[in-house]
Amino acid sequence: MTVRQAVCLVGGRGTRLGSLTQTTPKPLLPVGGRPFLDYLIGEASRFGLERLSLLAGHNAGEVVRNYHGKAVGGLSIEVIVEAAPAGTAGALANAAHALDPVFFLFNGDSFFGFNWLSMVPALDREDWTMHLALARGVQGGRYGRVETRGDRISSFLPKAESDLPINAGIYLVRRRILDRIHSVPCSLENDILPRLASEGALLGFAAEGTFIDIGIPEDFARGQEAMPAFTRRPAAFLDRDGVINHDDNYVHRPEQIRWIDGAKDAIRWLNDAGFYVFVITNQAGVAHGHYGEEQVRTLHAWMQRELQGAGAHVDRFEYCPYHPEGAVERYRRVSDLRKPGPGMILKVRDEWPIDMDDSFMIGDRDIDMQAAAAAGIAGHQFPGGNLLDFVRTRVSATRRNPASR
Repeated sequence: MTVRQAVCLVGGRGTRLGSLTQTTPKPLLPVGGRPFLDYLIGEASRFGLERLSLLAGHNAGEVVRNYHGKAVGGLSIEVIVEAAPAGTAGALANAAHALDPVFFLFNGDSFFGFNWLSMVPALDREDWTMHLALARGVQGGRYGRVETRGDRISSFLPKAESDLPINAGIYLVRRRILDRIHSVPCSLENDILPRLASEGALLGFAAEGTFIDIGIPEDFARGQEAMPAFTRRPAAFLDRDGVINHDDNYVHRPEQIRWIDGAKDAIRWLNDAGFYVFVITNQAGVAHGHYGEEQVRTLHAWMQRELQGAGAHVDRFEYCPYHPEGAVERYRRVSDLRKPGPGMILKVRDEWPIDMDDSFMIGDRDIDMQAAAAAGIAGHQFPGGNLLDFVRTRVSATRRNPASR
């Protein structure tokens, strides 16, 4: 099952932030020069989700509608406004008509920098209703703690200083959660989650990463520097044919894809480690008339769905359709985008907040290494075999989890 939808709760009043939230909902407050919600929308977009439903409180609907357009990248955005205060679970009931069979749910006033898709492989099992992201290593007594037995959440504990993880406010949810909401107002945290835990219907996935909750002045102030720092991270630039899938001569249809051993796991490993992952691929088959750009994009969308099932994703597929000897006139030209030129790498660099000093390229040909050198990043030539093993040996252990810095 593919997860296509994200749902964001943006109804909190934010009373502890005083005058800051008198006219502006917490998720729209400026953090690091951007509305805090922008960071969350960026995460939903880069994880390959297609729809975002913003569930707005009854007194914030117009503000939220005016804040955002209809789409960000490939992510379409809708705003659903409750008629009266409904609570966090009640907001879901109010949006029942718009919910997919499975969706990501997240709070609009907190951020946890981890790989959301790491929870998706659990969809192979039917024995749970909600899957919670748990943040490890959060210090202080402000948060309640979560006890687990194996991968099951057994109980929620009161606020305390503890080594136990906290509920990070990101959930993978089956739509059948609506069957548990019998009246409104209803609180997800107080009324639904403890009941599901007692029934063994809650899974928990613990991870480390940047955690920010802007609900109090101290953390709102901390977020001003922490959030921009989080978005700036190193990138892994991967060639496609010969690195992710076998180079079988102008591959352009899903049935032609033969994944390299360990490719999905290698991308998942990079995701979990906090690297951006970009695919940088020459597609001269377009210039030679073997297939069109739409087929390239369709294939990449299919690959993204296949990766999601393994808990992995590519942040962007970048391709060059040009060739100086192409048969199709509009694509017959010299282009710096085409490797060994660095154009595709530099294009991504200019559009994403990348730390180039610790970024690298993995390719199977000399032209990939030349493109990396021209872009000023390290290049690692893949000789074949298992890509996960290769990645693990090439990425320094000191660079693990750069997103948690």
